[in-house]
Amino acid sequence: MAEPLWWQRGVIYQIYPRSFQDTNGDGVGDLNGIRDRLDYLTWLGVDAVWISPVFRSPMADFGYDVSDYCDIDPLFGTLADCDALIAAAHERGLKVIFDFVPNHSSDQHPWFIESRSSRDNPKRDWYIWRDGKGDGSPPNNWISHFGGPMWTRDQRTSQFYLHGFLPEQPDLNWRNPDVRKAMLDVLRFWLDRGIDGFRVDVIWAIIKDETLRDNPPNREWKPPGREYKKLLSLYDGDQPEVHDVVAEMRALLEGYGERVLIGEIYLPLDRLVAYYGKDLCGAHLPFNFALIQAEWSAPSIAKLIEDYEGALPPGGWPNWVLGNHDKPRIAARVGDPQARVAAMLLLTLRGTPTMYYADELGVGDVPIPPDMVQDPWEKNEPGIGVGRDPERTPMAWDATANAGFSEVPPWLPLDPQYRERNVAVQREQPQAMLNFYRRLLALRRQRDALSVGAFRLVSGEADVLMYERTHGAERLLIALNFGDQPQRLDLPAALLLSTDSSRRNFDAPALGPNEGVVLLSPS
Repeated sequence: MAEPLWWQRGVIYQIYPRSFQDTNGDGVGDLNGIRDRLDYLTWLGVDAVWISPVFRSPMADFGYDVSDYCDIDPLFGTLADCDALIAAAHERGLKVIFDFVPNHSSDQHPWFIESRSSRDNPKRDWYIWRDGKGDGSPPNNWISHFGGPMWTRDQRTSQFYLHGFLPEQPDLNWRNPDVRKAMLDVLRFWLDRGIDGFRVDVIWAIIKDETLRDNPPNREWKPPGREYKKLLSLYDGDQPEVHDVVAEMRALLEGYGERVLIGEIYLPLDRLVAYYGKDLCGAHLPFNFALIQAEWSAPSIAKLIEDYEGALPPGGWPNWVLGNHDKPRIAARVGDPQARVAAMLLLTLRGTPTMYYADELGVGDVPIPPDMVQDPWEKNEPGIGVGRDPERTPMAWDATANAGFSEVPPWLPLDPQYRERNVAVQREQPQAMLNFYRRLLALRRQRDALSVGAFRLVSGEADVLMYERTHGAERLLIALNFGDQPQRLDLPAALLLSTDSSRRNFDAPALGPNEGVVLLSPS
C-alpha cells in the first residue's frame, strides 16, 4: 500500500464560521476568530478544518447563496484575513478545506443579473430558464428542497427559472461549457491561494435531466413530511453526466498535489459509491452520512458498516460523519451516555472521520425560541422539524457573558448549559467530554491500526458491537455497548481507552452500561 495521504490519515473538523468566534463585536463569527482559535484545534488534535461558506453573499441562506465566488463576505473579513488564516493554519500543520457551492448562485450574482435581463442576453443560458405550461403553471412538477415549486416566474421576461432551494438561489446550468469553465476557474483561484481542498455542496444535483421530465409521485409519503419528499427525486439530480463534472474537478485538483475533493451526497449507498468515479477519478471522499441517518443499535450499525465496506470500489477510501450543520447533533440524537460511544465509533472505524464543532463538548441541540428562528427552511416549512438553527449555535469557550464567543449577544442563542459545558471548564476536568475526545484523537494518531489499519467486524449482536483494527503486528479490538446494561466479555486484552474515565484496566470481563473500550490484544 502506498503511503497514506494526509486526508486518509487525518481527522477533519467542520467549523460553521458564523458560530465559532466573533472578533469584531457584531455577534457573528469571522475568519479572524477561526485564526485566533487555531491553537485550540492543534491542542485538540485534529488535522484539517472545513469551513462552511464565507464567500460574498446576501445571506438569504447564510452563505449558500453566493454573489461573488472569489471574494470574502465583509461579515467574515477580507481576502487578506483569509490569506492570514491559511498561512497560520499551515504553520501549525493544519489543512484548510473550503465549502464550494456550485449548484446555484445568489440571485444577486452579476451572472444572474445579466441572465435575467433579457431572453437573448449572452448569459441567459448560464441558468435554467423555461416557458411555463399553457395554463401558466411551472414547466414541471419539481419541488424545492425547502418546499414550494422549484420554479419562479420572472416578470421581466415571462419565463421561469429553476432553483433547487430558495428563489434567491437560482441553479446554474452545468450543461453550458462556459459555466463549467468559470466555476473551475473559481477552484483555481482558491487553490492558488493555498486552500487544501473543497467540500462540494449538493454535488449530486448539479446536473438535471436534459428534458426536465416530471418526477413521479412518492406513494410512501405521508403528511406532515417534507414537501420535497412527495415526489421521487429521479430527474432533478444524480444524472449520469454529473460524473463527468466531478471528474473534471478531480483532475483540476490533481494538478495541485495533495488536495482533497469531498462531495456532499445524500443518496442510497449503491448510488453514493458511484461518486468515487470510474477508476477512482471522482471525489476522493463522497460523504457517507450513514451514521447520521441510522437507527442507533449495534445490529443496525454493524449492518451499515458491512454494507458500506462491501460497496466501496477497489481502492476507494471510506469516510464517516456523525453530524453537520444540517442535521441534529449526535448528543441530541442518542443522549449523553451514548455520545461518548458515538465518538469512539467515529474515530476508530476505518476511513476519514469528520467531526462537527462543539460535539467535543457534548452539546446537544439548543432550543430556539420562535421569535429567534433564523433558518429560511424552517420558516418555509414550520413545525415539521427541519430547522437547522439548533445545531448552528455559538461555540462556548468559557463561562463569561456570551460564552467568550462575542462581546455582544450572539446571532443565535447559547447552549443553556454553556457555563458548565464550555472549553475552559472542561479543559480542567479530566473526565469531561472534551478531554475524552482529546485522548481518543491522540490514541488514533499514535496507533496506525486506528488511522490506516485494516478492519474486520467481529460481532454486532444484541447491544454490543465489536470490531478489529490491525496494522502489521498490532491488533486492536473495539467493543461498544449500545445498551444500558453491563455485558460480559471474556477478552484477554490490555485497556488503551474507555469511555468511562474511572476505568483503569480491563481485568474484570464486563463492559459497563453505555461503555466503549479500545483494547490491545496480545500478539
